[in-house]
Amino acid sequence: MPSRAVQTILAAVAWGAVVLGGAQAATPPAQPRTGPGSAGDTTTEVVKRAIGRTGAATYVYHLAAAPAEPRSVVVLLHAWGAVNPVVYGGWIDQLARRGNLVLYPGFQTVGRTRPVEATDLAATLIRDALAALADDPQARPDSSRLFYIGHSAGAAIGLNLAATAQDRGLASPRLVFAVMPGGIASDEKSRGIQLADLSRIDPATLITTIVGDREFQAADRASRRILRETTNVPASRKLFMRSFSDDHGFPALTATLASAGSAKDGYDSSTIKLAPEPPIDPKAPRTARPRWSADSVLTGEQTVLLGQLQRNVTDTLDYLAYWRSFDILAAAAVGGGDLTLLRSDPSFLDMGRWTDSWPVRRLIAETPKSGETVASAPPTRAVGPAPIQSKQPVVRRRETRQAR
Repeated sequence: MPSRAVQTILAAVAWGAVVLGGAQAATPPAQPRTGPGSAGDTTTEVVKRAIGRTGAATYVYHLAAAPAEPRSVVVLLHAWGAVNPVVYGGWIDQLARRGNLVLYPGFQTVGRTRPVEATDLAATLIRDALAALADDPQARPDSSRLFYIGHSAGAAIGLNLAATAQDRGLASPRLVFAVMPGGIASDEKSRGIQLADLSRIDPATLITTIVGDREFQAADRASRRILRETTNVPASRKLFMRSFSDDHGFPALTATLASAGSAKDGYDSSTIKLAPEPPIDPKAPRTARPRWSADSVLTGEQTVLLGQLQRNVTDTLDYLAYWRSFDILAAAAVGGGDLTLLRSDPSFLDMGRWTDSWPVRRLIAETPKSGETVASAPPTRAVGPAPIQSKQPVVRRRETRQAR
């Protein structure tokens, strides 16, 4: 016969099991079934191929069916070092299944490409890909509906392409969606992407930046600079957005620099066969090999970000903060909408509800006023230790009050 103490312990364990079994943590909202942010056509196969050769290729994605109308062209410009499209596979899949032609230009060879070369390389790859796909019955690109999504350093490249579109033989984009903008050189001697004269961007282009509430200082500074220097674009066509972390349930949502990553099997570049490098003609005059440069190698921070992107899972922040926002903004860009109206639309900022009906922290969106740039720092909230470096759960910190 167990002792009284043992019986008490067993009873407590049994009661705890009952409580824990009956009380499950709330889960975040799932992907919308229809409309912006939804998966689109989930039955048709997505074509995955490449145009170009090893070291100079553009990965191409679209549905394996001839569209009734030409497809909008979405160019996804990756963060520095994220050369493999697999890290954005979930977003690429969603964009393609919603009927877009998605281009992923491989403008960087890690260890060889310098930031100063990236914009030129991206422009060449995009232009060549559009030319090669012009008569393709399934691709059917509509260059008049061109959109740029840029993550981190890719945001700066997208803005440069928009500013120099006429010089490069490219159409002006309808929208530049700058996600966690970064990797921008502060001056001509600094490491990073050198911004072009952003005042040359077509005033009809929509400019939107979106940052998180973790590790946000650098992205905020980049957003301020972008919105300040795009002087030819009216304030009503510019928008600053912020997504928020939320640890109300499990898994928690954490809006870090890497939260736009959505790794998905099936989008690894190694599964797509590329044409080999052309053979070297022994009789051709030899050209000088480019000198090695330190800025062609990933920094420690860039290596960490790449690792986080590779490990990220697709969650509510992807569905509702990034994918849905882009879909809505792209429709507004085609329709010539005014972003001052969109920013005050509650449905645009809504992030849904946890399964216990508690609302997920909403997005904020602001258009710059005369003489202003972007919103101030996000409101603080006790959600555990900071900074959080990935989409891992945020542990809620319990606050205690001292009795007076």
